[in-house]
Amino acid sequence: MRLVISIPFLFVLSNREPIALRLWPTDLAWDVPLSIAILIGAAIAFLFGALIVWIGELTQRRRARRAETRVRLLEEQVTALQAQLKAARAQPIPQPLAQPVAVPAPAP
Repeated sequence: MRLVISIPFLFVLSNREPIALRLWPTDLAWDVPLSIAILIGAAIAFLFGALIVWIGELTQRRRARRAETRVRLLEEQVTALQAQLKAARAQPIPQPLAQPVAVPAPAP
């Protein structure tokens, strides 16, 4: 953990030369140390990359949400069908009322 914290700290200490960041069409300039300018650029690139990944995952999240909804509906259907099956098994099976039919023996 100390290494993770110490590397950016050493980077900032070793790159303290001031540079001027200028906004092109205007004369706006900002004098900052080189290390801060690089870290700001890295942070902007990181956030831009995170935004691209987030946008790319929107379709996956939408598919997952739809699948969860479908699973919930199917689970409700299974529960209803199990209740129907239990109710059907609880009812007695009606016995046939007719007399058994005699089958004639085959002729020799």
